Amino acid sequence: MIVGVPKEIKNHEYRVGITPTGAGEFVKSGHKLLVEKGAGLGSGFADDDYTSAGATMVDAHKDVYAEPEMIYKIKEPLPEEYNLLKENQIVFTYFHFAADQKLTRACIDRKIIAIAYETIELDDGSLPLLKPMSEIAGRMSAIVGAYYLGRPLGGMGVLMCGVPGVAPAEFLVLGGGTVGMNAARIAAGMGASVTVLEIVEPRLRYLEDVLPPNVKVLKFNDSNLLESLKRADVVIGAILVHGAKAPKVIKRDMLKLMKKGSVIVDVSVDQGGIAETTKPTLHSNPVFEVDGVVHYCVANMPGAYPRTSTLAITNVTLPYALEIANKGYREALHHDKALLKGLNMIRGKVTNKGVADAFGLKFWSPEEVL
Repeated sequence: MIVGVPKEIKNHEYRVGITPTGAGEFVKSGHKLLVEKGAGLGSGFADDDYTSAGATMVDAHKDVYAEPEMIYKIKEPLPEEYNLLKENQIVFTYFHFAADQKLTRACIDRKIIAIAYETIELDDGSLPLLKPMSEIAGRMSAIVGAYYLGRPLGGMGVLMCGVPGVAPAEFLVLGGGTVGMNAARIAAGMGASVTVLEIVEPRLRYLEDVLPPNVKVLKFNDSNLLESLKRADVVIGAILVHGAKAPKVIKRDMLKLMKKGSVIVDVSVDQGGIAETTKPTLHSNPVFEVDGVVHYCVANMPGAYPRTSTLAITNVTLPYALEIANKGYREALHHDKALLKGLNMIRGKVTNKGVADAFGLKFWSPEEVL
């Protein structure tokens, strides 16, 4: 199979779809790998690293899309890339369709085969290709929240860890999945007082067992949410509904309950965000203020640490990418139930119910379209 790895063009996105080591695995399996020149530089990989692994370097962005049967990348295609997509071309990446109607419509119109990292799901309900980026984003969120509490950045001027005689910052984490657990662990480790709200009873009990003593785990309900928002210096949005939009649990009028200069770090922004006031931001302009509350809503947070992120994501995506290339997408999807759940769209038909429901589109079961 001919596989293309383009350079990411999203604002301050320095990750790349594959490491040179991964490129070598494709070449050893008999595939032709086309990598755009400079694609790996942001992650610390030189063009020579890829050519030494057997990849072919391509000069122009558009040419990386022209020949390949599969595009293997990190972020969703941007509007300037829509017309580069070809009918029946496999695109293997993070899509987060439910939060982006224009992207969804463009990929339907281009009739691609869209296999989304974020909806590949194992039998136990875990999301193996989302997990490493969720771990990074969760850990980042605690650091980012602490940073934007600084008064010169619009925050209230509370030091995360406090000092002897002065209380630490209050962190509220909404959701106790991979993002939430990692956020709570880092915030607690840096000395903050942390509250996690979680709705699933077994997960709630698990978090109570594994998180440090300065983390309080409560049931996610309206009463606990409102009381916790009043006390919070930093709120971290970490709610995920597989393949669907995140619920808007923080309404606009709830911001009035929060302290002036408090911070919302909405990691769920990729799926639309947990606050009604959330809107995607960029690393170059990451924050905005509403009703005195600082909002950090960068939609590609792990892109800020591309070396770590690229190594982590290639570890988990490479086996699936090779499976698609070695078997062809039909056979790979037929024989791998987890990969089949990653199929969001095929030749204009939406095969993920969360995406279909988000925009009132017809849902086709993956088994039916295959």
